Amino acid sequence: MSYATARRVDFSEIPVIDLVQPAAALGIAIRAAAIDVGFFYIAGHGVPRPVIETAFTEARAFFRAPDAVKESVRVNRLHRGWLKPGGATMEGAARPDLKESFIFGLELPETDPDVLAGTPLMGPNQWPAAMPRLRPALAAYYDAVLACGQRLLRGFAAALRLPEDHFEAAFRKPLARGTAIWYPPQPPGDADQFGVSAHTDYGCITILAQDATGGLQVKNRAGEWIAAPPIPDTFVINIGDLMARWTNDLFVSTPHRVVNASGRERQSIATFYDPNFHTPIAVLPTCIEPGIPAAYPPTTCGAHIVGRFDRSFAYRTEGAGSAP
Repeated sequence: MSYATARRVDFSEIPVIDLVQPAAALGIAIRAAAIDVGFFYIAGHGVPRPVIETAFTEARAFFRAPDAVKESVRVNRLHRGWLKPGGATMEGAARPDLKESFIFGLELPETDPDVLAGTPLMGPNQWPAAMPRLRPALAAYYDAVLACGQRLLRGFAAALRLPEDHFEAAFRKPLARGTAIWYPPQPPGDADQFGVSAHTDYGCITILAQDATGGLQVKNRAGEWIAAPPIPDTFVINIGDLMARWTNDLFVSTPHRVVNASGRERQSIATFYDPNFHTPIAVLPTCIEPGIPAAYPPTTCGAHIVGRFDRSFAYRTEGAGSAP
């Protein structure tokens, strides 16, 4: 599979940043990684290993369950539930991704103001009645990763020379999606098929847990694909398009892809950590300088994310599923 080769490099090319360090030092490290690479690993993230392992175990059981169980929570207009194989195609890709996903997010009751107002992507999750252990496992993981995300935000604020709590209010009711993903082995010799085709993430910050299989590849500034192998007790962090926009492209949203050439299944859980749906996204003042004006007009988090979803997910145009 020559199209899918990637040079294995020293980890220093995708740096490892320990969250357990003073805010100033953390900000310096994140700034360098976000400008130069757009990807980094984090250690000292505070998410207990048993929480991660249980989430992976229960997600694996879900993906191995009969299709009837998964169909009972087929993805709906809130972007919650099971996304079947072939349900996602990255912009510009020749084929749909070779994967299936289970998507969950901030659990909101029907009485929540955003739910009552019909705010897109906001509402309750879907959980399969036949698998009662899935909900507590993924809910515990989600809560722990969002707590990690709050620590990351303080580091990002320092990296952008902003007050430490600058992003706090915007993420009090985050449009954060957790996505458990299962990749089957890829057939050899098919140059157009990827677990996930080359793309950049849509939102602000992605927090990724990957199993020991490997397969994540990142495109560096020279246009060369390099491997981002699993490192024990770390998460992979990458900058998304919305954070790049917010920072006037100071922080880079780097193309990446997944190639599962291992001959066995691969699992990961990605958390797309984005602010409140209604959050205004205008270029930050610390990212505007003489001769470097704002490159983007203001938008909102929700308008940006919904627009990208509509272009990438088949169910958005097929009418598959409706909001509960």
